[in-house]
Amino acid sequence: MSARYLGSLRCPRCGEEAPEDRASFGCPRCAREGIGVNLTPVYAINPGPLPWKASQSGIFGYRELLPLAPEDAPVTLGEGQTPVIPLNRLGPRLGLNRLMLKDESRNPTWSFKDRLAAAAVTKAAASAASTVIVSSTGNHGAAVAAYAAAAGLRCVVLTLSSIPREMSILIRGYGACLVAYEKGPDRWSVLRQAVEAFGWTAISGAVTPPIGSNPFGVEGYKTIAYELWGQLGEAPDVVVVPTAYGDALSGIRRGFADLIGLGLTTRMPRLVAVDPFGAYAQGLQAPPGRQPTVPTRQSLAFSVAARVATYQGVEAIRATNGTAVAEPSDDAIVRMQLELASGEGIYAEGASVLAVLAARQLASRRWIDADESVVLLSTSTGLKDPGSTAGHLPELPVLAPTLTALEAALPAGMCP
Repeated sequence: MSARYLGSLRCPRCGEEAPEDRASFGCPRCAREGIGVNLTPVYAINPGPLPWKASQSGIFGYRELLPLAPEDAPVTLGEGQTPVIPLNRLGPRLGLNRLMLKDESRNPTWSFKDRLAAAAVTKAAASAASTVIVSSTGNHGAAVAAYAAAAGLRCVVLTLSSIPREMSILIRGYGACLVAYEKGPDRWSVLRQAVEAFGWTAISGAVTPPIGSNPFGVEGYKTIAYELWGQLGEAPDVVVVPTAYGDALSGIRRGFADLIGLGLTTRMPRLVAVDPFGAYAQGLQAPPGRQPTVPTRQSLAFSVAARVATYQGVEAIRATNGTAVAEPSDDAIVRMQLELASGEGIYAEGASVLAVLAARQLASRRWIDADESVVLLSTSTGLKDPGSTAGHLPELPVLAPTLTALEAALPAGMCP
């Protein structure tokens, strides 16, 4: 066996080990120093082939590299194995000849959060949890609600009153109890109280300042790295990740570290975090463990509009010689969303489009060379919030049933 989960958690900053039941609360030693640090599962990894069991569904083909006991029954809806799509027209326009997109909208609830939910809900079910609880403005809540339903667990989702209508319908459709608050910190306070009072299992972060989500769930994102290595035949040079609390960023870094530990590659991609208001760009300038708060406002990329960077996210960037980019313009997001959709056939959510805008910035600054391999993580579909796009489209023309009327309505030069 080339990999094995050892059944405990460890702090990546100070090295203190913790039992699994501390998963939601981070490292206690670092917390006493005023630094919030998420815990990580501990494995024994030896050189060998990539552990893969074709008989297992979804991400659980890689179960030896996930934090599972042999008897844990996977909760899966067939997540993972999402395609990598070359952006052959858009890439050269941005100055990038090997630009690709990992389309996570192909997952069961149309987002990358299904990987986290599959791993975290599997652990919750294995621990005989009755109820899972999550704080989310959309994708995270929808994914946890779906996987909780598949596991036969109750699910409570704490959201904001500004949640898009489509997201609200999706979460409630999966049978979750969805409630809203006006202010984000109110959700986290109530979540922590519910976990402590009722013994519920938190699938998102349960402490403030935020440290990231349930660490077992974060491990689900490692499978993105395994898939990229298999799909491309090598690790890419750069991976760009829309980032709120650094879960995917941290998980992808650990996935590539596993591949290095297995002796399958020597390359660690440079990881790029992108968010609307610069939480990660500011975080990289701060002393380790001390993250400044940035002002925020409403954003079409609401799911990654973080006020503060997490330790796990910043360390993933630093450890890979990566960087962070901000893009606050809603107008830029929608323009690129429509360019990606009309030029490449991919209608991505606002947060996903930030990855394209980040790549454009970094190519123009020569931080990325034209012939480097670059993967953009497209986290979800624009169909979960179509109202954000609708206001930037022209009115739908209603025509008389004549060819003349049709010709008049079409763009110039379209008709022969």
